[in-house]
Amino acid sequence: MNIGQAAAASGLSAKMIRHYEQSGLLQPMQRSDAGYRQYQPKDIEILKFIRRARVLGFSLADIAGLLALWQNPQRSNTVVKQVALQHLAEVELKLQELHAMKQTLQQMIAQCAADGGAHCAILQHLAKPASS
Repeated sequence: MNIGQAAAASGLSAKMIRHYEQSGLLQPMQRSDAGYRQYQPKDIEILKFIRRARVLGFSLADIAGLLALWQNPQRSNTVVKQVALQHLAEVELKLQELHAMKQTLQQMIAQCAADGGAHCAILQHLAKPASS
């Protein structure tokens, strides 16, 4: 199947498929005599794996490691779990950071009079030096 068909089957865009090939997540595809990439069913499964991992926010480096583990029948599920636990810790940290950002934005917005005047509590807050 060609890249358009592979994109439709995997849920990825052709551009992302090319990107994953260039980044090394996907092995370079065999080419037809006309130079078109040719995808096999196993390639589609790899693309679907990559898409699901990206939806969960795994980095390209983590996905490369997970792909290697997935393709290795001698893998240790302990290693796979450790990768997932590390990613979960990163997600939890990001959630904490997003919560703090939300609170700060809510406070700034609450302090804004929005009365058409020149004084702006939001800009004033953004302009003050960061506390150490």
